[in-house]
Amino acid sequence: MHGRVDTQTEALFAVTHAHALAKAGHRPEAVREVERARTALSSAKGDDVPFWALSWGPPAATVHSRTAKVFETLGDQRRAAAMYGAAATSRPPGTYARIVALDLVAQAEMQAAKGSVEEACATWGRAIDHMDGVQSKRTRKAVGSMRRDLSRFRTRGLRCAAELDERARDFLRDRR
Repeated sequence: MHGRVDTQTEALFAVTHAHALAKAGHRPEAVREVERARTALSSAKGDDVPFWALSWGPPAATVHSRTAKVFETLGDQRRAAAMYGAAATSRPPGTYARIVALDLVAQAEMQAAKGSVEEACATWGRAIDHMDGVQSKRTRKAVGSMRRDLSRFRTRGLRCAAELDERARDFLRDRR
């Protein structure tokens, strides 16, 4: 089997290639590679995955997260939001808290961008829940960005935005 990889690792390679294609503006090819990754993932038979392919957790979660980035790059916020959500729920409960939180933040950003503010607030709230006990500059940065995104909704008097902003402010204060 020299020179071959398991199907889950193949899916990781395909979705990484898809993201590169999307960034280069090759939409049809990127979507085909996403489909190739999905097909490889669905045909995975529980083969041994190399340790380095597990760096970000289960391959399915990583493929979902990278697929979300492909769709985000292509401007498809609906599909990106769905894939970020799939990534967040594909990791075992209680594990990879920082990565799950960041996937949820990205999902909420996509939801807010497409106008689903209440849904975005709920998702951002779940992200903050996952950040409990996480000491990370990226999570603090994500919460700061969340507050900036929420400011336009707070000024419109949306209660969920005001409540979430208060939670985010407390989160940042407690992690100085």
